[in-house]
Amino acid sequence: MAPERDTATRERVASGATAATRLRGARLDQPRPPRRRFLPEWDPDAFGRLSERIARFIGTGRFLVWMTVVIIVWVLWNVSVPRDLRFDEYPFIFLTLALSLQASYAAPLILLAQNRQDDRDRVNLEQDRKQNERSIADTEYLTREIAALRIGLGEVATRDWIRSELQDAIKELEERQNGHRPVHGVFPADRSAGRDVHDR
Repeated sequence: MAPERDTATRERVASGATAATRLRGARLDQPRPPRRRFLPEWDPDAFGRLSERIARFIGTGRFLVWMTVVIIVWVLWNVSVPRDLRFDEYPFIFLTLALSLQASYAAPLILLAQNRQDDRDRVNLEQDRKQNERSIADTEYLTREIAALRIGLGEVATRDWIRSELQDAIKELEERQNGHRPVHGVFPADRSAGRDVHDR
């Protein structure tokens, strides 16, 4: 009986330890332990900048001039010097291998630089599109404001209308003083609405 109890207790302790270990490993408030990595790590952005520099240098005339000079010196050296000092005989197999290796590395570097440039162009186009949308929204807002101002100005008394109303009032005062006809009111508001609308 005692060995069975000890076995059950050990199983409970083992299962409890496993659960505690599982909970401790699943906690999100603690950082994970660093993993061992067998592959070397590098910064993708730094590698992309380096590839862009190399691609820009490959696309310049300076690179073409230096490569031409190296090839001419290589060929002249392996043709004109004594046989003991030649390191690449007439078919120039080593030169062909070097140029092939350079081309095999240059093509992916140029493609990587182009991809980075495409990403930058995509971001710039997105920013330009958002700027155009903001400009269109601002233009529509200003258009609505100008239309509202025009509608509001249509209901405002203009200088010519006020001048004509004052001239009519002066004429009515003069006629009243001369006694030609009675005046119902001096101000335009005292007159009939039909005359007011006609004057406007």
